[in-house]
Amino acid sequence: MAPGIAAIAEMRNNKMGVPFWKDDDDDNQMENLKRRNQELEKELKKGIEREIKMREELERTKERLRLVEDAEEMLCSQLGELEAEAVMHARQYQLRVAELSDQLARALQR
Repeated sequence: MAPGIAAIAEMRNNKMGVPFWKDDDDDNQMENLKRRNQELEKELKKGIEREIKMREELERTKERLRLVEDAEEMLCSQLGELEAEAVMHARQYQLRVAELSDQLARALQR
């Protein structure tokens, strides 16, 4: 077997996947990768925490929206009742004005 082919075979047989000719650059690269991995894990954790907070905020907002919609429905109902009462008062007022006009007309005819 040629020397180059033997080295490739040795690398494939190595269970750790680390070449047998490891040097300082490889150690630095490994440390950089570990550090970057830790940074990414921290960012992931922060992202998950932000997502949890946003979901909680969304649930609070949904609850506030539900309360506001309930209040709106109640106010609309009250407004409808007040409008019906106002119409009733207006009709009573018109009837009273008509009644008083009739009384005045009769009093003037005498």
